Amino acid sequence: MSIWFEHPVLAVFGGLAVLLIIAAAPYFKDARSAFVPLGPPGGVSFKPPMKITALIKAVQVFELIGVFLLCVAAAGPFFISTETVWLNRGADILFVLDISPSMAALDMGSRSRFNLARELVRDFAANRPADAVGLVGVGKDAALLLPPTVDRQSLYARLDSLNIGELGDGTALGMGLAVAALHIGKSQAPRKAAVLITDGENNAGAVHPETAAETLPKLGVSLWVVGVGSGGEVPIDYVDPLTKVRKVGIFDSRFDSESLRAVARKGEGYYLSAPSAEAFAHAFARIDAGEMTIVRSGIVTRTRAFHRPFIIAGAVLLLASRIFRKYLLGSFL
Repeated sequence: MSIWFEHPVLAVFGGLAVLLIIAAAPYFKDARSAFVPLGPPGGVSFKPPMKITALIKAVQVFELIGVFLLCVAAAGPFFISTETVWLNRGADILFVLDISPSMAALDMGSRSRFNLARELVRDFAANRPADAVGLVGVGKDAALLLPPTVDRQSLYARLDSLNIGELGDGTALGMGLAVAALHIGKSQAPRKAAVLITDGENNAGAVHPETAAETLPKLGVSLWVVGVGSGGEVPIDYVDPLTKVRKVGIFDSRFDSESLRAVARKGEGYYLSAPSAEAFAHAFARIDAGEMTIVRSGIVTRTRAFHRPFIIAGAVLLLASRIFRKYLLGSFL
């Protein structure tokens, strides 16, 4: 964003005029003033009831600034901004994210499975600004946390506020996929995808994951299943959102890749294994390449005038200086 003027000469003229008045003021003052002591001979000289000199200078400053602001307003200031406009619709991608306590396992380098998943979703969305990205949370129950949107700030805010265990202790994968199918199935986007990110097997909910998965291709939705982590004992550290108690210990991760592969097959989709942070990032790169869309964009230049604040400020300062001269300095000027 940049600032321009329709008539920049007027702004320059106003600034030069103010500088000229300031520079010439001492000469005019010396030429037309004389020192005359007031008061009785030999007595105490007259003193005004207030600091007139300081007040007079303040009024003069108000007048100069007011004149300059009106000159700036007359110059026609306006903002010029450019923005990218997408000429066709991108893909609708709904991430189905497991937020059960097991996702707090610390086996992704120095980060938990949950925190790395949030970072990767955030980066994925940032690199595909034309796509509408949404979020479904999966725990003991499943819920739509954010419908597919191109508003990245809303997505980032929801990711930041997301907590491990806020949907209960459990993994309702079938319910998560069913929620995704319900909210993305009727989309008119050229491409639609559901990305399931989980580290465990289905152990909650009334819908079997394979049943929910096989509805997705019928709705034109491609399915990606990312299996995070591996089996064995893994350190875990998280704060329970209900009790606010920090839970630290060793978690026996019972990762079942075969059940997740079966879900991907039922949905005619793809299974990606992510036992490490590097493999997790590679899985997102695969999804990015697999869900490519041709998006056309253009650059739009917008202008917005903002002379009104200068007019109001200049008028207020000149009016204030006029009031001060008439009612406070009337006896001295």
